[in-house]
Amino acid sequence: MNNIIVYCEIEEGAIADVSLELLTKGRKLADELKCELEAVLISNEIEGIEKEIIRYGVDTLFLAQDDRLYPYLTLPHASILTKLLSEEKPQIALFGATSIGRDLAPRIASALRCGLTADCTSLEIGEHRDKKQKKDYKDLLLQIRPAFGGNIIATIINPETRPQMATVREGVMKKEIYAPNYKGKVKKIDVPKYLNEEDFLVKILERHIEKKKIDIKNSHIIVSGGYGVGSKENFDLLFELADVLGGEVGGSRAAVDAGFIPHERQVGQTGITVRPHLYIACGISGAVQHRAGMEESAMIISINKDKEAPINNIADYAIIGDVGEVIPKMIKYYKKNAK
Repeated sequence: MNNIIVYCEIEEGAIADVSLELLTKGRKLADELKCELEAVLISNEIEGIEKEIIRYGVDTLFLAQDDRLYPYLTLPHASILTKLLSEEKPQIALFGATSIGRDLAPRIASALRCGLTADCTSLEIGEHRDKKQKKDYKDLLLQIRPAFGGNIIATIINPETRPQMATVREGVMKKEIYAPNYKGKVKKIDVPKYLNEEDFLVKILERHIEKKKIDIKNSHIIVSGGYGVGSKENFDLLFELADVLGGEVGGSRAAVDAGFIPHERQVGQTGITVRPHLYIACGISGAVQHRAGMEESAMIISINKDKEAPINNIADYAIIGDVGEVIPKMIKYYKKNAK
């Protein structure tokens, strides 16, 4: 029980970003635990994708290739993974906190009778002392996630059962190639031996995929507003500035709760984690939950009337002033000087 395994999702013929982020983190955890990193890929046409996965430091990649495995269906994927994890006995199993990961991981955890922590924002290796049993647990996976609406950060452990399972939010971890020519091995799964007829009781007759209209995560420039913007109407200025700069508009949880901006634009621990080239924080106080979702931006500009606002402590440049006065001047300047 000393390996780590990551479930890799296919997204429009390519590996999903969240899976690559998990492989990056999984490699670091494996190095710390001095164990191997494994991955599993389940789909129909996956030849050639293994090279992309292995260079993230994967020692063994399990391939389950069958025309019946795409598009995604819960039962066949769950059967393959449940049997594979039973055979491999990993100490850690990681899934993306996507619609597929949230569907798949609980079913597998239930079948294996092990713990599962959902929507993690960080993973670390640590230890725990059970004072009642006077027992020490070492090399545990510390599964860190927001709780009670993001008001506290909880650290959850599964000391007694294996694997230690977690789903992790997209964007909270970096994706980095471990070695372009990393030498890992590929093991093909004998799919028919892992499945039975009952796994295909459900059939997909028609699929409709609606593309995301809002893509904050991949935007290089984000103009983000907080409660200090004042109103939904005042957010129009932020949209105008973002349009001039070729960026997207985000918001803090306080702005979302106030109805100034929809939840899909929320940046922070209970929203989206972003790392743009430029992040302009307008009327955002800078609560720790918000900073956790944007503090790795390459450059941060804060616009706030309060010079003591916490956001100014992490900003590269702080403009002390009213958003309603500063933003129009920025729009005017960029319209005049943009090439």
